[in-house]
Amino acid sequence: MEVVGGIVSGSLALISDAAHMGTDVLGLGLALAAIQLAKRPATGGRTYGTYRLEVLAAVINGLLLFGVAFYVLYEAVQRFMDPPEVLGVPMLVVASVGLIVNIISFRLLMAGSKESLNLKGAYLEVFSDMLGSIGVIISAIVITVTGFRYIDAIVAVLIGLFILPRTWQLMRQALRILMEVAPPGVDVDAATRELAGVPGVKEVHDLHIWTLTSGMEAATVHIVVNDADVDWHGVLDQTRHILMEEYGVTHPTIQLEPEEHIEQPAGF
Repeated sequence: MEVVGGIVSGSLALISDAAHMGTDVLGLGLALAAIQLAKRPATGGRTYGTYRLEVLAAVINGLLLFGVAFYVLYEAVQRFMDPPEVLGVPMLVVASVGLIVNIISFRLLMAGSKESLNLKGAYLEVFSDMLGSIGVIISAIVITVTGFRYIDAIVAVLIGLFILPRTWQLMRQALRILMEVAPPGVDVDAATRELAGVPGVKEVHDLHIWTLTSGMEAATVHIVVNDADVDWHGVLDQTRHILMEEYGVTHPTIQLEPEEHIEQPAGF
């Protein structure tokens, strides 16, 4: 409806708000579909299952948002040079309906946002859409009252600039996961030192900690035990506890090695 209203009224701000809302809805749909697909069990070919689909959905959503933002900014520049006629009243009516829909969605998601991370993300998206609708309404009132057409392009620019940093943050988080960077807040060197401090441990090497998908961290590590008489089960339990309880690793894989073990060269 907002797209049609934007075309009829000639408002770039209304079109940009509609595009922002549309990509948010599409992104949420992709995320929900990916979450459902990720519930499929792992197979021999996909040993970690399909958890990364959620991350790929975030990348697709980010690319769409970047496209919307840059298109809006480009069109806004054109309109600053040659501002078209903008009909304030149709623009105001459509934006007001959009705001009412956003307020209803905002109220419905408010309670669940405190318990569910996915609902919190949807709640924040609806909140940002609501701010966009308010900006369009202000623009429509200014155009109707004063005839100042540049306000439409100004609001469109503000919406585009509002989208960019949020999109960059989303893309950065997704790319960090795909590049298997250590999760935020995890100090791999500190974890190595803490594991090395477990009684009976002589050396820790090849510690890798990465994120499979949101809220699911994995780790692999080699632990060299300095004495054959050491309680290997105790070492395993303590190192596993450190990784899981102190560093949030949900899937640790720990290889214990005797001191005389000839280390094979690591691939990375």
